[in-house]
Amino acid sequence: MRMNRGFYTIMAAQFFSSLADNALLIAAIALLTQMNAPAWMTPLLKLFFVLSYVLLAAFVGAFADALPKGRVMLITNLIKIAGCSLMFFNVHPLLAYAVVGFGAAAYSPAKYGILTELLPPEKLVAANGWIEGLTVVSIILGTVMGGALVNPKVAMTLLNFDFPVIELGVDTAGEAALSVIMGTYVVASLFNLKIPDTGAHYPHQERNPIKLILDFSGCFGTLWKDKLGQISLAVTTLFWGAGATLQFIVLKWAEKSLRMPLDQAAILQGVFAIGVALGAMGAARFVPLRKSLSVMPLGIGMGLIVMTMTLVHSVWLAYALLVLVGALSGYFVVPMNALLQHRGHVLMSAGHSIAVQNFNENLSVLTMLVLYALMVKLNLDINIVIILFGMFVSGTMLLAMKRHAYNQRQHDSLALIGEHKH
Repeated sequence: MRMNRGFYTIMAAQFFSSLADNALLIAAIALLTQMNAPAWMTPLLKLFFVLSYVLLAAFVGAFADALPKGRVMLITNLIKIAGCSLMFFNVHPLLAYAVVGFGAAAYSPAKYGILTELLPPEKLVAANGWIEGLTVVSIILGTVMGGALVNPKVAMTLLNFDFPVIELGVDTAGEAALSVIMGTYVVASLFNLKIPDTGAHYPHQERNPIKLILDFSGCFGTLWKDKLGQISLAVTTLFWGAGATLQFIVLKWAEKSLRMPLDQAAILQGVFAIGVALGAMGAARFVPLRKSLSVMPLGIGMGLIVMTMTLVHSVWLAYALLVLVGALSGYFVVPMNALLQHRGHVLMSAGHSIAVQNFNENLSVLTMLVLYALMVKLNLDINIVIILFGMFVSGTMLLAMKRHAYNQRQHDSLALIGEHKH
């Protein structure tokens, strides 16, 4: 399916911005290690990053709809550069990474919202497949890039690299890594400059914080009351919370069941991400928007298959299992994402609906990570954690399917997909 040129520019901007975000996470972890910070601070990096998505949800949608989306993406990328540069000036990595999260939270509604302005509804599943697939690739490459940049040999090579005449003031391995990451954000910003103005204009956006919060809660209610919106929102919310937790579960499982050190365990996360990318591309190719709800049983399957991790002690079996779990996840989340965007676009505006989606998904990430941390603190065996996790995912998906069946009995929801606001 051919897309227009503007779409590929958005993809390039998104790829480099996400690549830098993920490399920066590894660099920030390395900085915490250098500072001899306590171990509990490392997962807090993710928490600080995600917090902005939850706290700013009421405001970022209006901001994304107030200006052309390409300009919003440029401004928010510059905020990420500012957050990254704070680490140069010895600001604590947690605070600096929180600023980057602030930029990312404002970037997201623009990134997804511009798709609904640029493309017709029938191309949304394919566009989402591309964006999700590319985001996964940027996560894998960003993690690898971050790991390489904090490697002492690579750091020494970078430090020995001298520009004639210019004194860059880069003296440590951390600063060398941060310089490369900032360069990556700059590349993303250059692509942002080339994103076309889609010509979509929304009514004047509210600036009063109280009214914005009321407006956001109105959009929140609208999306949860919509018969299709509530199902797709419930599923994507579950998926992102589960995905974030599974990252940490995989690391612990690799250490306990497969006896793998951390650097090898991180490769398992990459293997899972490859599965997600394959599933996302499959969905983009084979699932049209009107059939998006037909993929829900795969969510139940994914939860059940995750539980078989408790029986696996071979690395090759682990690889195969994680590719399968990833592929199921990608295949069922991409159509749900597209349906949710379409419903949001139909019921309100692109920016507002993505902000509601981000709020729910990241609240789910925070909640599930806190619950996981609690299980770790209670010293629960990793196999028990995996069983509980699998049962939770399958059970929640079953409830979502039952709710959808109930909704269909109440209303012919297939007609809803084509419905537009007048």
